[in-house]
Amino acid sequence: MSATNETSIPTTGTRSVLDQELDCFLKSQPSLHLGGDDKFTDERRNHAKVFGIHNLPKDRHAPIHHVEFTALRGPHGTIPVRVLYPSSGEGRKEKGQAGALIYFHGGGYTVGTVDEFENGLRIVAEESGLQIYAVEYRLAPEYHFPTQLDEYACVLENLRSTFGASRGVHPDSVLGGGDSAGGNMTAAISLRLRDEGKKPLAGQILLYPEARLPFDTPAASENNTGLYLECNGIFSFGSNYLPLGTVPSHPYVSPGMQPISSLKDLPPAHIYTCGFDPLRDVGIEYAHKLERAGNTVKWTHFGNLTHGFLQLAPWSEEAMKATKEVGKHTRNLVYS
Repeated sequence: MSATNETSIPTTGTRSVLDQELDCFLKSQPSLHLGGDDKFTDERRNHAKVFGIHNLPKDRHAPIHHVEFTALRGPHGTIPVRVLYPSSGEGRKEKGQAGALIYFHGGGYTVGTVDEFENGLRIVAEESGLQIYAVEYRLAPEYHFPTQLDEYACVLENLRSTFGASRGVHPDSVLGGGDSAGGNMTAAISLRLRDEGKKPLAGQILLYPEARLPFDTPAASENNTGLYLECNGIFSFGSNYLPLGTVPSHPYVSPGMQPISSLKDLPPAHIYTCGFDPLRDVGIEYAHKLERAGNTVKWTHFGNLTHGFLQLAPWSEEAMKATKEVGKHTRNLVYS
């Protein structure tokens, strides 16, 4: 299901039947949780063990033309960046016309590394033809908001200057994207750039974004536990991210809580939601608000998938199809 400005986006969604392959995988990994009872350090270790590309069998690795490990000098220190160069983008790269997607990964601002997202991002890169700049941003609770947004802005600035030009990136074709907490930060940086009067992103790719805390939605009740992302764990992640004195309703913390009048003049957005996800309804609600505010919005809903399908693609044909669809939509946003 998808919607654009020509078709009104609802504020809540539905689920069908959980994809059987995902169901089997989750049952085979009973200790795999996001926001469970484990210490966040234990969750970090377990996620790397399950999702890290270095731990995936070679036959599950998605192909990619080239991977570059580099870094930028940021406002809070060195920012490691992993660049994925797709074979499908080599022609535009040579002409200086390549699109680029800055990607901030999910994990509740607290869990996760680029290693765990590289495989899915390789798929998106080859399907889209865009270079992907996957950022190892500073994790909470060691680093609080707005450190991560400062680093997002730094990567964007560099991609629009000599750093990007030397890699064939066109400065007008830089998108921002992320899943879950990374989707939240992409929405937030879009608002901040607008408020500061700076050049906007060429578009936003928001995978099951944490647009706001989901305490009052049907999705939070239906998908409270046992489906990878633990709903109550989201509050702990928020506590890790926010310094004392910063209210959860801050526009750059909870974009989805803002009135429609405050969401005007934002970049085109592609928003993806899943039926079996406690964040389902806050993502749909945000898409609805962006649409009502007059922005260009494409919403795609996968009723049989769960939070994290980008990482789960190696184990589910349906998750793989969804990840490829993200890549195709991203390509159309830049190159159509």
